[in-house]
Amino acid sequence: MKYFAATYTYGEPSLVDATRPAHREFIAGQLALGRIVGSGPYVGTEQALIILQLPDTATEADAADVLDQDPYSVAGALAARDIREWNPVSNIFS
Repeated sequence: MKYFAATYTYGEPSLVDATRPAHREFIAGQLALGRIVGSGPYVGTEQALIILQLPDTATEADAADVLDQDPYSVAGALAARDIREWNPVSNIFS
């Protein structure tokens, strides 16, 4: 498996709040599919981290395709999103 770390920077607070239930439903669905292995906000910031687990052949574009379906992305609730391939040297995910 290949891992990707995505950092979300939240946009307009009212839009983030309105979209949060659908976002959490999306995350739960991706967890059930095994695509997301962890997610949550950074404490005291307007950012969150999502860890994706995708097949060995996956690219950052594939990770972006998954996250493009997130209601936060669809609604334009994010000010920024950064996705990077991540190498979990100390790996509890597999």
